[in-house]
Amino acid sequence: MTSAILAQPAAGQSGAVIETQTHPGQYRHWKLRCEGPVAHLIMDVREDAGLHPGYELRLNSYDLGVDIELADAVTRLRFEHPEVSVVVLTSGKDNVFCAGANIFMLRQASHPFKVNFCKYTNETRLAMEEATRESGQYYLAALNGVCSGGGYELALACQEIHLIDDRSSAVSLPEAPYLGVLPGTGGLTRVVDKRHVRRDLADVFATLAEGVKGQRAKEWKLVDAVHPKSQWSAAIARRAQELVKPGRPQRGIALEPLDKRREADRIDYSHVTLSVDRAARTARLELRGPHTAAPLPAEPAQAGSRWYPLALFRELDDALVELRLNFETIGVLTLHAQGDLDKVLAVDELLARHRHDWFVREVLLLMRRTLKRLDLTARSVFALVEPGSCFGGFLCEPALAADRIYMIDDPHQPTALALSPLNNGSFPMGNGLARLAQRFLDDPARVAALQLDTRPRFSPQEALAAGLVTAAPDSLDWDDELRIAVEERASLSPDALTGMEANLRFAGPETMETKIFGRLSAWQNWIFQRPNATGERGALSLYGEPASPEFDPRRT
Repeated sequence: MTSAILAQPAAGQSGAVIETQTHPGQYRHWKLRCEGPVAHLIMDVREDAGLHPGYELRLNSYDLGVDIELADAVTRLRFEHPEVSVVVLTSGKDNVFCAGANIFMLRQASHPFKVNFCKYTNETRLAMEEATRESGQYYLAALNGVCSGGGYELALACQEIHLIDDRSSAVSLPEAPYLGVLPGTGGLTRVVDKRHVRRDLADVFATLAEGVKGQRAKEWKLVDAVHPKSQWSAAIARRAQELVKPGRPQRGIALEPLDKRREADRIDYSHVTLSVDRAARTARLELRGPHTAAPLPAEPAQAGSRWYPLALFRELDDALVELRLNFETIGVLTLHAQGDLDKVLAVDELLARHRHDWFVREVLLLMRRTLKRLDLTARSVFALVEPGSCFGGFLCEPALAADRIYMIDDPHQPTALALSPLNNGSFPMGNGLARLAQRFLDDPARVAALQLDTRPRFSPQEALAAGLVTAAPDSLDWDDELRIAVEERASLSPDALTGMEANLRFAGPETMETKIFGRLSAWQNWIFQRPNATGERGALSLYGEPASPEFDPRRT
């Protein structure tokens, strides 16, 4: 398994491949130390180990490679160290916690990379918050030095923030005054929505380049506690012990490396295949059903990381990140699921029956996070229900996440689609709704009726009548209808489609999570391309240069 570095370009690719799989033994920027119920996640970024050449990661500044390791650590803590109930996030460097995203990395990065970087880091921070909320792993940020920009955004993802009071350490979000951009990983949203900082104080804070220190930071609710340097280590250790919760599982599982084989236009996993057609700007994502639906052991965790739903969704998650980072020009993703529907539903029943076991709960939560990543994929997604498809129960969720579902109606090769109780709330979207509930936002009674429906399968016409699929062409029209739909979609403006899909996918209530990603799309897709930020005389372009930015004063 390779670490999160730039590999050699694959045949036929214009750029180097970003590998997202890593392991604590390969970390270059983080140290993970577990001491019973308390884990220490220590940020100690190597200056010379950036993901791309051309910049140094000074002052614990970070790039995507740093965050890939963090995402891996957050997941491993949940599966490999369930005994941990407190995670102390701190820095291994003196006088600095984190200087935020590396500015020189951002300055040289393409616009799509900037936005995907911000999206990935947001997903990682949401995973930290979910770990506190759902898994009982409480994140405590111990800011032992200056904490600015993305560093403070990382701290904001923790449940508590403690700041050293040494007369120089401060928290800040200096993006507006320094760079002409905004905190791209949810900083402003978390300041007011999560920490409930007063609006006028938040306004001052977000325009104060030097940040806020000590007791003032606590009074403004920017941190929860400040401690003098002489008492720092003891205070953090004491607070970590106060937060420890008894009764945690004592034995986790090892997350084994994914079985992953890469070719120029194809990635094969044990249960997933991603293949792309660059000329057509399309990709095919195939999920394969389980070979068996054997009962879980008396201790479910003994099933390990090869257990089908865990292995499948780890692979699916990796494939979605691959699509995002390494295949930027792909516009349309067709989603397929092939296998035995009976076996899928048998595994579905195991998930439902054992959902209160810690291991199965973590599997369900990982499935939830992966499906949310699919929701946020800036690709048009068409699910195709074909002969041999196994879209049922938990494996129906990816189809429900698609922009359209096409189901072939062929009497000679019957197809079916199936729902289960897991489709009614086990995998909520960022807006808190089940995908089935959002599909029928104006008709909750229909959702209840579908859940109470005793039929084991929906045929194409039944699925169409129930509103579960977009269209059910017969076998004579299937190929032409799909070809036209995909070609037409791929011909439209990618920018317009990204905006359209983001608007349509998240109907219903607003949450902090939907605000973060909605504002990310608007802020980053707009501000990162404005001359005031990235033009020749823009603030981001001139950062670190002996010149001042020149702003177009017109507000729009």
